[in-house]
Amino acid sequence: MIWTDLTCSEIREKLKNEGIIVGKQIVKNLLLKHRYKKRKIQRRRTIKQVVNRNEQFEKIAKLREEYSKSQNPILSVDTKKRELIGNLHRAGAVYSQEEQASCDHDYPTLAKGVAIPHGIYDVKKNTAHINIGTSHETSEFACDSLKKWWTEKGQIDYPNATSILILMDGGGSNSSRRYVFKEGLQNIANEIGVEIRIAHYPPYTSKWNLIEHRLFPHITRSMQGVMLKDHEMVKYLIEKTKTKTGLKVTASIINKVYEIGKEATKGFKETMKIKFDEILGQWNYRAIPIQG
Repeated sequence: MIWTDLTCSEIREKLKNEGIIVGKQIVKNLLLKHRYKKRKIQRRRTIKQVVNRNEQFEKIAKLREEYSKSQNPILSVDTKKRELIGNLHRAGAVYSQEEQASCDHDYPTLAKGVAIPHGIYDVKKNTAHINIGTSHETSEFACDSLKKWWTEKGQIDYPNATSILILMDGGGSNSSRRYVFKEGLQNIANEIGVEIRIAHYPPYTSKWNLIEHRLFPHITRSMQGVMLKDHEMVKYLIEKTKTKTGLKVTASIINKVYEIGKEATKGFKETMKIKFDEILGQWNYRAIPIQG
């Protein structure tokens, strides 16, 4: 691969030293002609090959195709990196008449709190909702966030839905191995009367989750250069997020203290009604509503 970190002006000067006199615009045009453009390093190479990786990607593709032809939603879900609340330094710049002064160190102990953005991206409608947690990223928080989305958004946008397809990675609060998460999903399905269909991305492939490139980078851009004084500021900045493709983002604050290390109810694993797929069931399963 051939690359350069020279600017157009620097390339122009080097050409000038060789006796070639061209304008800056000519350099730009030549770079474009030969398909040179500024490119960021992309996290595309998986650090570890996982058995059945490709099969799971094919399964996810089939599920998306199936649900795209129905009246059921397709959601891409994940938790964005937590943000510290307080007078702490943040990357980026904004227009202002006065200097913004932050603490000269970014010790977590200086923070007044944390903001944990749990994102729910609606693939069909190109809309997203962020529930901002104020304590810990737990399975209970993730399930509360999903339920809140359905109550406030989903049942309105998809009144005839019989199933919800949720694509997510396999770790963190929505780990494919956490039975407390599955119990939470079952409780939601029972309450809303709609099946919840889960498809996890294989290990080491979470960057392929749609929310990672269709939503999170734009939220990061909306929040850069601003000190996060409180959770309302986080909400305001997130809801400013938009793109040329029409992305719309809403946000809510879940001001609830979540207990870390919580396990599933005793006996749930032995009696659970979660239906695992016959093929790749560790990553694909359904919480079917139980009446009564």
